[in-house]
Amino acid sequence: MKNIAILGGRLIDPLNNTDQVADLYLAGGKIVGVGATPAGFVIDETINAKGLLVSPGLVDLAARLREPGFEYKATLASEMAAAVAGGVTSIVCPPDTDPPLDEPSLVTMLRQRAKNLDLARLYPVGALSRQLKGLELTEMAELRDAGCVAFSQGDQAVGNLQILYRAMQYAATFDVALRLLPQEADLNAGVAHDGDYATRMGLAGIPVLAETVAISNILLLMKETGARVHLCRLSSMAGLDLVRTAKKQGLPITCDVSINHIHLADVDIGFFDSNYRFDPPLRSVRDRDAIVAALADGTIDAICSDHSPVDDDGKLLPFAEAEPGATGLELLLPLTLAWAERQHIPLAQALAKITAVPAKMLGFAAGLEVGHRADLVIFDPEAHWQVTPAALKSQGKNTPFVGMEMKGQVVHTLVKGKRVYQLAL
Repeated sequence: MKNIAILGGRLIDPLNNTDQVADLYLAGGKIVGVGATPAGFVIDETINAKGLLVSPGLVDLAARLREPGFEYKATLASEMAAAVAGGVTSIVCPPDTDPPLDEPSLVTMLRQRAKNLDLARLYPVGALSRQLKGLELTEMAELRDAGCVAFSQGDQAVGNLQILYRAMQYAATFDVALRLLPQEADLNAGVAHDGDYATRMGLAGIPVLAETVAISNILLLMKETGARVHLCRLSSMAGLDLVRTAKKQGLPITCDVSINHIHLADVDIGFFDSNYRFDPPLRSVRDRDAIVAALADGTIDAICSDHSPVDDDGKLLPFAEAEPGATGLELLLPLTLAWAERQHIPLAQALAKITAVPAKMLGFAAGLEVGHRADLVIFDPEAHWQVTPAALKSQGKNTPFVGMEMKGQVVHTLVKGKRVYQLAL
């Protein structure tokens, strides 16, 4: 490994809420100096960061890499390249591959492939039930030993409460977390938020009740079992109110929101644009504003990209038939910066939602301190760039932000003290 000096950058450390201009020194995959040059440090490589911001690398809690099974949508290589181009150094991938991640051998294979690519770090989530069918639990202990950081049904609802109850008992026994998308299957048959806009468009609606009923069941089972649960991609004001109350009661619950739901609402669907189809759906402007408020008051712990590359065949369909999801790894940083600027959120506080907080959930500290991981993103907060298919390294080009101008561009990404991405001049 090279000894690297990052000189003259503005260091934003969300973990310690600090903001300073200083040099940073890396060796052996770790930060070995902040400010003064460490004794005996021999510089092998210098990165000029003057005028740039230096932050811990982004930690994305939900990014589908599409392998194994969906290589026609994206490959592990293409999405890992997209991750580091977006400053994402740690990726949590859901288990809804084909086959699902319900066997230790599949998890081991995926981790080894990611290791061979030597780009971002990979944190697989194991399947909660075999084949994600919600009928039989997986061997969570074996999957944990193979490297799974949590257990989930992916985007599938756990239709059987008895199975969910047993899963929580199992998870509490082995002290592993469950990551659950709160959706009540019997209420989740639509394609858009159940409101006036869906009615006028003739689209089948998904009521907020689909989220709140599921959250209520999860909270009751948590109280009974003591299990730790992370709720994924909350979408409604009513759902957030339930989580806010649960946190005040001391339940071990955390949650995140998709970057798309911070900026968009159901009215943005326009003329049935399938790039705006998400699961959960984009809800009302009132719900979107409640999400923004919940980010500010700490109810929502983290922001994720909800990266879901889809091929053209999956999107070039009528809205109701199109596959939900959007590419997001390369947009997580600029869209987070846009939210922070609009809401006058301090930069360190905003970046914490995509660095220090999700890192803590994964069991490591993401800060700019001696001894911490040298997983870093160096970016120009004032650089403007346009979202086009050619500008995205992801194999998935589907995004509602296509054609829009972004502010904030990654210049360098380092993982384990090695530069894995550099913006082409």
